[in-house]
Amino acid sequence: MDKLLFGTGGVPRSTRPQTTLAGIERIAELGLGCMEVEFVQRVSLSEAAAEQVAELASRLGVKLSAHASYYINMNAREPEKVAASQQRLLHAARIASICGAQSVIVHAAFYLGDPPETAYATIKKHIEEVMDTLKKENNRIKIRPELMGRPTQFGTLDEILKLSSELPGLAPCIDVAHWHARTGKFNTYPEFAAFFSQIGERLGKAALQDIHIHFSGIKYGAKGEISHLNLAESDFNYKELLQAFKDLDVKGLIICESPNLEEDALLLQKTYLELAKTG
Repeated sequence: MDKLLFGTGGVPRSTRPQTTLAGIERIAELGLGCMEVEFVQRVSLSEAAAEQVAELASRLGVKLSAHASYYINMNAREPEKVAASQQRLLHAARIASICGAQSVIVHAAFYLGDPPETAYATIKKHIEEVMDTLKKENNRIKIRPELMGRPTQFGTLDEILKLSSELPGLAPCIDVAHWHARTGKFNTYPEFAAFFSQIGERLGKAALQDIHIHFSGIKYGAKGEISHLNLAESDFNYKELLQAFKDLDVKGLIICESPNLEEDALLLQKTYLELAKTG
């Protein structure tokens, strides 16, 4: 990736009709650069429709990612639930690849009371099986486990960086709002710079040149994430985070998940471009 692109998690709210194709057109009209296709409830595109999505996105220069089903738990107790989770991720990855998406994002698992290290081994095994299947199909899409916002969910920074270093073809999805909610910290320039420097140190500078970030305001409490907020309503210090991106030469996709979607995506893009102009 040669620059930092900004876009929305799903079809922009101002899109009419609310379809993936119209959403891509709206992203281009707004002057944004990317969109995450949301397969969180179900994979809503056929192979033929996905081919249309790929053609339009390529023609308009809009980069795509996709988000797999919320109904995935690679640490489920029941083998049939694990198998169903794997099939949901595979289905999302197959259609996302036809769309021309670069990555598919996944909420990997819940601990379900297991020690984190036990859950890690189980989750790694089940994700690796999915990746082996995709490799056999010559599907090169990246699987990106997401940094999660609640302590009951698998997905600390250490966990997803470790997994990314151990499984080729896997990379992190960094949800900055989730980490702020999970830690109650991560809201100053030194914290932001140290956080992303750690990603570069553990995964190599290339990881910072092809990053995938979820961005929004966040409401949180003692148990972590409660809900997403618009940036203006939150305490998140997004300007200092964007400054860290600029200073560390971070490149890739910034997906806005604020309730107002494109409004905050445009705000982030405008702020970042202003920072870039100041040198």
